[in-house]
Amino acid sequence: MGEVVEWDVFEVLEPASQRIPFVFNSPHSGRYYPQTFLEQSRLDAHSIRRSEDHFVDELFQGATLLGAPLLRAHFPRAFLDVNREPYELDPRMFEGALPPHANISSMRVAGGLGTVPRLVAENMEIYRSRFPVEEALARIESIYKPYHATLRKLIARTHVQFGMAVLIDCHSMPGNVHLAGSGQRPDFIIGDRYGTSAAAELSRVAVELLEQLGYAVTRNKPYAGGFITEHYGRPTRGLHALQIEINRSLYIDEATLVKKPGFAALATDLATFVAALARHVEDYGAYLPLAAE
Repeated sequence: MGEVVEWDVFEVLEPASQRIPFVFNSPHSGRYYPQTFLEQSRLDAHSIRRSEDHFVDELFQGATLLGAPLLRAHFPRAFLDVNREPYELDPRMFEGALPPHANISSMRVAGGLGTVPRLVAENMEIYRSRFPVEEALARIESIYKPYHATLRKLIARTHVQFGMAVLIDCHSMPGNVHLAGSGQRPDFIIGDRYGTSAAAELSRVAVELLEQLGYAVTRNKPYAGGFITEHYGRPTRGLHALQIEINRSLYIDEATLVKKPGFAALATDLATFVAALARHVEDYGAYLPLAAE
C-alpha cells in the first residue's frame, strides 16, 4: 500500500478579490518533511533541505494584496517534484515494476531529478535503499495530480475573468550560479522557454522592471523554465507563463538557511515589480498574444 497523506500538502492564498490576471505558483518552497520520509533518508534534516526554494512563497506573498492568488506547496521538492511530468521515475529507486507509461529515460531522471527525486543539490543521495513503487505512485495520485488540478483551475478561472492569464512560477537558485563563459552572477533569471511560453514583450518588460530596481537580470540562461512553464504557457491563446529564479544569496545565509536582514526589502521590491508588471499587462495586455515569438 502507498503512504496515506494526512497533512495539508498545499494551499491557495486567495486575495479578497482577484483584480489582476496573474496566478503565482511556488512549487518548491515546501518545508514540511514527514517523519516517515526522514527515516527513509540517509541525509540529516538540514542537508535534505538543499533543494528547497527557501521562503520563496513568503517573498511573493505580497501578490495576494495586489489581487492575485498564490498556490504554494507544503510538501518539499525532495519528497515530490511537481515541476516534472507526472511519471518521470527512475526504476532503480523502487521495489516493483513501474507502469508502462512511466518516462524512465528523460534527462531529468538520468540526473536524479525526476518526479520522485533520487538526489538533492550537489548529487546528494536521498534514500538509504529502494522503497516500494506503490509509495511513489501514491505520492503522484494524492499530491501531484490534485496540485496540478488546482493550478489548472486557477489559470482557467483567471482566463475566463480577464480574457488572459499570466502564470508566474516562482523559484530560487544557489548563490554560486553564473553564466557560462563569464563571471556574471545574476540576481534574477526570467525564463520563458526561449519565447515559447510567454509573449516576448512580457518577458522583456519583466527583465526591464527588475533591472530598474537595481538587479542583474538574465533571460533563459541558465534556466529557461521547467515542466510547469512549458506545460501551461500557450501565449497564442492568451496563456502566458514565466519562470522567475531568485538568487538565494540575496535573502538567506545559504549555510544556515536563516533569513538575511534584507529579506523584507526584497519582498517589497518584488511587490513593486508585480504591481508594475500588472500595470503593463493592463495597458497592453490585448497585444501580448500577438507578440509571442
